[in-house]
Amino acid sequence: MYDFGIRHALTGYRVAYRPQQPNYCPGCGGSHWMIGRLTAECAYCATALPLMAGGSSGNGLIRRQGDAALAA
Repeated sequence: MYDFGIRHALTGYRVAYRPQQPNYCPGCGGSHWMIGRLTAECAYCATALPLMAGGSSGNGLIRRQGDAALAA
């Protein structure tokens, strides 16, 4: 989601939910999250963070080309 290669030195650290890592809420310090498609929300104080890899996983993301429509 973010390009840390070049812009990281210019913009600094960006708070984001990182999958497969321990994530602590910047608002309350909690570690329980409700994860959506683009954001993760703290279960305690409702602070929302963008996902580091938002929109790159889940059901329905890959569609086959050329599938015939279902017949009635």
